[in-house]
Amino acid sequence: MRVKESETVRSFLAIEIEKDLIPKISKVQDSFKETEANIKYVSKENMHFTLKFFGDINEDKLEEIELAIKKVLKNHSSFDLTIEGCGNFPKPDIIKIIWIGIAKNEAMINLQKDLDKEFKKIGFRKEKKFISHLTIGRPRNQKNKNELKNIIKENKNVKIGSMKVSKIHLKKSTLTPKGPIYEDIKVFDLN
Repeated sequence: MRVKESETVRSFLAIEIEKDLIPKISKVQDSFKETEANIKYVSKENMHFTLKFFGDINEDKLEEIELAIKKVLKNHSSFDLTIEGCGNFPKPDIIKIIWIGIAKNEAMINLQKDLDKEFKKIGFRKEKKFISHLTIGRPRNQKNKNELKNIIKENKNVKIGSMKVSKIHLKKSTLTPKGPIYEDIKVFDLN
């Protein structure tokens, strides 16, 4: 997919979730659906780990991003990722995002740091604190907060499974009333 010179695209860099892990993630989502909480859930096809959110960019910036990614990936190999745990942002008592996390993973931390360093060189702000997570839902308000906190606690140590990360995806995000639509702009292979 290419971007027309005159337009900008909302974009981000992501690791997609292996399809066979989605049912286990959906099961965690379902535990929240049993509450009366007003939550906007992330659809199965949109589940991913974000490495970097770029916002609205044009064709020139897209080319710079692609070159930066290619440069960084020369020094990184594919790696295994263990998906586990459940939590929320921004604070234990304020639930704006419900997420599933990963076990500590040096390969992913180093990949993100190296990418962030290159992206800073081309004008993007460096991440203050990178916490790799898979957003599964966003409460629209704090209704039934205590019930949500209990379910987060119950799923705190949930084990989803492991997957091999051999590709990263530069994505376009189109916002619609029904939710975002994600499309690959370019897919990059890890060695």
